[in-house]
Amino acid sequence: MNAIHNKDIGTKQKALAINLNPEIYGSFAEIGAGQDVAANFFKAGASSGTIAKTMSAYDMLFSDAIYGVQQSRRYVSEPRLMAMLSHEYGLIIERLGAQRGNTSTFFAFADTVSALNYNKTNEGHGWMGVRFQLEPNGNYNDVVIHVNLLDNDNNLQQQAVGILGVNLMYACFYYNEIPPVFLLSLMDNLSRDRIQIDMIRFEGPNFTKVDNRLMSLHLVKYGFSDAALFGPDGKNLQPSEVLYKKHIVMVRGRFRPVINVHMDMLNTGVKQFLQESDVDKENVVVVTELTLQALKERNADINADIDEKDFLDRVDILGSLGQTVMISNFHEYYKLVAYLSKITKLKMGVVLGFPNLEYIFSEEHYKDLPGGILESFATLFSRKVKLFIYPTLRDGIIWNCLRFYLPPHLIDLYRYLIANNKIEDIRHYNENNLNVETDNVLQLIKMGADGWEEFVPAEVATIIKERRLFGYASGLEPVKALDAPPQDGDRTEIDIA
Repeated sequence: MNAIHNKDIGTKQKALAINLNPEIYGSFAEIGAGQDVAANFFKAGASSGTIAKTMSAYDMLFSDAIYGVQQSRRYVSEPRLMAMLSHEYGLIIERLGAQRGNTSTFFAFADTVSALNYNKTNEGHGWMGVRFQLEPNGNYNDVVIHVNLLDNDNNLQQQAVGILGVNLMYACFYYNEIPPVFLLSLMDNLSRDRIQIDMIRFEGPNFTKVDNRLMSLHLVKYGFSDAALFGPDGKNLQPSEVLYKKHIVMVRGRFRPVINVHMDMLNTGVKQFLQESDVDKENVVVVTELTLQALKERNADINADIDEKDFLDRVDILGSLGQTVMISNFHEYYKLVAYLSKITKLKMGVVLGFPNLEYIFSEEHYKDLPGGILESFATLFSRKVKLFIYPTLRDGIIWNCLRFYLPPHLIDLYRYLIANNKIEDIRHYNENNLNVETDNVLQLIKMGADGWEEFVPAEVATIIKERRLFGYASGLEPVKALDAPPQDGDRTEIDIA
C-alpha cells in the first residue's frame, strides 16, 4: 500500500481507515495496561469490519492456561508476546481461513504492558506486536516493538499505549514498503517525552530486504530511544532484557576498523574487571558501544547523515568477533552510566583509553550543567562503576593514571577517586600496541600497503579483504609496508568522536 507519511491523520482516522478496509480482519489480545488499543478501534466506528475477537487474559493463571507457562515467569516479556501472537494468529487461520481466507488479510495484534502502579514504584514499559498478511492466503509477517512509558500518570500511559497500538497497526498495512517511514509514523500524535521505542524487529516475506540493525540505528537517530542493542548474530535485542541485573563492561570506540589495540583494551580491561571482589564472574555482559557521533567522519558537519554501509561494516566486524553492540546517543560518559544504572544495580566497568580520561576531566565539556564537572561526576562516580584506563604513547613516553597532570583545583578530586577504587590503570597490556593508531591503519588499508594485516585481528583482515571494506585497495600496486603505521604524535586511541 502507499508509503507516503501523512502526519496529520489522527488516531481515530487511522483506526477508522482500517475498520473500513474490507480485507483487514483479525483479533486483539491485550494483557495489563494495553486495553486502549482495541478500544480505539471500537470507538472509531465500523469495528465489526475489522475485529473478529478481543480478549484480555488479565489473571496470570488464565494467561498461563491460554498461552502456556513461560520459563522466566515474566508476563511483560518478549516470549509472552510471541506466545500470544502465535496462539491468536493460529486461531484466526484455523477458524476463519476456509470461510474468508481468499478475501481477507488476517492479523493478530497483541501487547503485554505494565503501566505505573498506584504507588509509582515501577517503570512503565511493554511489548507490542502484529502478525499479519499483506495478501490473502499469504505468509505472515511479524513486527515487534518494545516501548518505555514516560508519562507520570497511569491513565496517560494507557492512553499512549492505545495511540501507539493504532499507529503500529496502521503502519503494518499502509507504511510497510519503506521501513523508515514506518518508524517515523509510530510517533504520530505522540511526543518523545511520552514514550521511547528501544527495540523493533521486522520479519517475514515482505521484509526480507530490511536490515534490523539499521532499524536499531534509526531508532537512536530519530530520537525514539537513547540506545539500541543487538547481538553478534545481528538480531535486535531489548537492552533491559539483556542487561537486567548484570555486571556490564562497556568499551566505547569508533572501531573503524577494529585493530589489535582495541582487542587488547577489551581483553585486559575485562580480565581486570573480573578480578574485582564484588563482581560475579558468571554474571557479566560485555558490550562494545558506538555513539552517533562516532559514526560520523571526523570533522564532518555535525548535521551530516550517517553512512549506513559503513555502519554495517563496523557492526559485521564486531559481530564476527562475538561482540554485543550498542548504539547510543550518549556522548558523555556520565549519561551512559546513568542510563545503564536504571537497568542494573550491579557493579559496572568502563574500559577507555588515556585520552578519554583527559576528556572526562576537561571542564569545558560540562559548561551546560549548572553544577559543572562536579554534577557530572556525581552521576558518573556515585554509581557502582569503575574506569579502567588503557595507556597511550606520546613522544616515546607512556601516559597513564600515574602520569596525569591536572589543574591544581582538580588534583584532590582525582586523588579521591583513585583512593576509592573508582579509577585504575590497565596492567599487563601489550606495549607493542602503543605504536599503532586506528586512523593510520585505515590509511594503510586504503593505500593497499603490504603488511597492514598484522595490526588487526585475523578475522578482521579476512572480512576486510573478502568484502573490500573501508576502501580496501586490493587491485592497486602494493605500497611497501612500514615497520609500524606512521604516527602523528597525537594519541593511541582516537575514539572520542
